[in-house]
Amino acid sequence: MKRLNFINILLAMIFSATFAMAEPAPSRTVPVAVDVAELRELAPMAEFSGNVISANNARLSTEVEGRLKWIADVGDRVQKGNILVKLDDVFLQQEYQEESAIIESEKAKFILNDKQVKRFQKLIQQNNVSEAMLDTAISERDISRNAILAAQARASQINERIQRSSIRAPFDGVVTEVLLEVGEWVKDGTNAVRLIDTEELEIVVRVPQKIYPLISHGQRLTIKNFTGSFYASVDTIVPVGTTTARLFELRLKPEIKLLPGTLVRIVIPTSPARKVVSIHRDALVIRRGSLSVFKISEDNVSQQVMVNVGVGDGDYIEVIGDIVANDRVVTRGGERLRPGVTVTVID
Repeated sequence: MKRLNFINILLAMIFSATFAMAEPAPSRTVPVAVDVAELRELAPMAEFSGNVISANNARLSTEVEGRLKWIADVGDRVQKGNILVKLDDVFLQQEYQEESAIIESEKAKFILNDKQVKRFQKLIQQNNVSEAMLDTAISERDISRNAILAAQARASQINERIQRSSIRAPFDGVVTEVLLEVGEWVKDGTNAVRLIDTEELEIVVRVPQKIYPLISHGQRLTIKNFTGSFYASVDTIVPVGTTTARLFELRLKPEIKLLPGTLVRIVIPTSPARKVVSIHRDALVIRRGSLSVFKISEDNVSQQVMVNVGVGDGDYIEVIGDIVANDRVVTRGGERLRPGVTVTVID
């Protein structure tokens, strides 16, 4: 009886397996993401090396001579008007005091001579003094007035030298170089510090003569560096080329904060833009050195098309082949896709 039950169970299992194998397998579709081919104006691009520089980069020099009393350190951040270098101005202060005393003396002489003139003017009406004596008094008063003016001019010059014994920052920036040591005797015109503005920055690039006419003021160009890519606007176009390489200088304003001295690459058009059929770069399938694109028909069947590429701009590139505007092309899932496969378009 047990043997009969075992045979029945075995026959049931064989029948179930045979029935399952006889059922047709459900059809499967491949999920893909697509983009639409479009007509775009693209221009061939080339990358040119450029440097990030500061719009304000100054080597500051002394304007008077003297012994160095104090100097800023490398890396100090300063604001416009802050003192960077200070020379010993003791002798200048003494000279200023001397001239100030001379001014006071000449003022006293002028007051005395002016009173003498006024007195003689009254006496001459009474014929008590001669005109020669009045003329002499007027002359001495004028000499005193001129002496005051001369002493004031000398005092102003000394005061200006006192002010110039300290070098002040002409703009906000960072001290990047110190060329003197405290205690040195410094002559006028000696380089003391280098100050760089780290906020007002420019990108400088030089381009060939044939590219120069394609650039316009305010044009946004793609900039690349080790962190990625960003944009900068053309701020200055120098309309004079170098005599040797025939290169024209461009200056751009970056739209992000950079550091002076950073090396960047600027993507610049090398010929005028033209309308082309373009697709997203992710749609290109590279297999054994060949390029192809999978486009999707209206009934969602894949078709592989061999293509060539032309000019590109950012994520989009010109495609040459059996691709027209509004064709749907696969941008995700095409690596393992085969022609004639039904696909499911996903977001």
